[in-house]
Amino acid sequence: MDFRRVAVATLAEEVRLGKVAARELVGHALARIDTLNGVLNAFVALDGDRAMATASAIDDAVAAGRDPGPLAGIPLAVKDLEDAEGLVTTHGSVTRGRGPAAADSALVARLRAAGCVVVGKTNTPEFGWKADTENARFGRTLNPWNTEHIAGGSSGGSAAAIAAGMVPLATGSDGGGSIRIPSSCCGITGLKPSLGRVPSGGPTAPDWQHLSTKGVMGRTIADVVGALEVAVGPDPSDLRSLPRPEASWQAALDDAALPVRVAWSPTLGYAPLDDEVRAACVRAVEAVASSGVEVVELDSVWERDPVDEWLTLTMVYSLRSLAETRGTPLWAQVDPLLAAQVDYAAEHVTALDLVKAEDACHRLNLRLVEIFRDVRLLLTPTCAAPPPEAALGGAGRINGVEDFNWVRYTYPFNMTRSPAASVCVGRSSAGLPIGLQLVGPQHADLVVIRSAAAMERLVGFDELAPTATISPSGA
Repeated sequence: MDFRRVAVATLAEEVRLGKVAARELVGHALARIDTLNGVLNAFVALDGDRAMATASAIDDAVAAGRDPGPLAGIPLAVKDLEDAEGLVTTHGSVTRGRGPAAADSALVARLRAAGCVVVGKTNTPEFGWKADTENARFGRTLNPWNTEHIAGGSSGGSAAAIAAGMVPLATGSDGGGSIRIPSSCCGITGLKPSLGRVPSGGPTAPDWQHLSTKGVMGRTIADVVGALEVAVGPDPSDLRSLPRPEASWQAALDDAALPVRVAWSPTLGYAPLDDEVRAACVRAVEAVASSGVEVVELDSVWERDPVDEWLTLTMVYSLRSLAETRGTPLWAQVDPLLAAQVDYAAEHVTALDLVKAEDACHRLNLRLVEIFRDVRLLLTPTCAAPPPEAALGGAGRINGVEDFNWVRYTYPFNMTRSPAASVCVGRSSAGLPIGLQLVGPQHADLVVIRSAAAMERLVGFDELAPTATISPSGA
């Protein structure tokens, strides 16, 4: 059995038909985690006994003729920013996680109700603040394609677990690229739904209120959409939740195709780009054009990098999360760069600064509205560089030059709340995955879903990135 070679829908159907036991799927996941996690450090907590008991209950339901749900028996990992009942939510920080969560988040509850079996929690940078899944509490998650490189972040534990075949599904969240970046780094397809599609309510307010979108991660867009089919829809505790879409997201894959006219922007107007990433993305865009789609190249989407406004928002959000920790003995154990951002926000960022950053989001979106009057999809690189070396502490190499902001392509589309996906379209000379980003108009998730499925076929995704090999050389 290899989760990377069998679709989630196929696995669940075999469980529902009694051809494969849920215990077999969960047992395989736990064995795979036991074998590989010491190398990759994707998981930070396991719930093996309960997972096997849940799988047994699913098998009993099948034997009794009861429907166990559309995701019956599918092992699920939960990112450690999200609550799963009975497991501690640490946020990757020594400042959190004094006891197990009393209840599931809305997303985890919906996935469990559909038949998923939670097997454990995956690693994240402290409070999900950066694109390198590393923290003082659990250490760094490494890339399954080459363990000398990082898995990306902040959903790096989830992405690495899927790419290594530990689990077929995991939860993620994306406040600046945190689903798309690790998906690109680990060679899987990642989707950031429109803000409000997947509920992020609950007893406490969302950490990054206007930026972060929850989602489900899988190897292919079909796997992701099959899980999102049960996850999307409103929740009364989420102020931003959108009505449930009338159309079936899974059915959208039946007529998957790229729009007749798309835009391609290699730099967004401001981003330096590594030559190997550019070459892989250009080959994919040329394949799009060869398929009959009209491609319009945009030299500039925005005049400048909106990183200052994005940082204003995220620093204040982090201050809110860590305000009570500042000045306590635990403060010395917070990531020094995160602590510096929080201190800066506390001492220098005003309420007016915060509102002006929100105004910048509005202006960014106005430009997208203009672009999407002419095209139905925007293509960009997902990341400016291949997955960075772990030894560089999260800095990428753009044509050999170290650059910590190798993720300039993703956070603008959190600011605009746009649906966006990353599809693996190539590999670097070192064998590391390279992603192409697909961005849709406001709330046009189905356009992005259909396009991602069509792109997977167009670039030969199954041959390009069939499995990740766990070795320092990547061989």
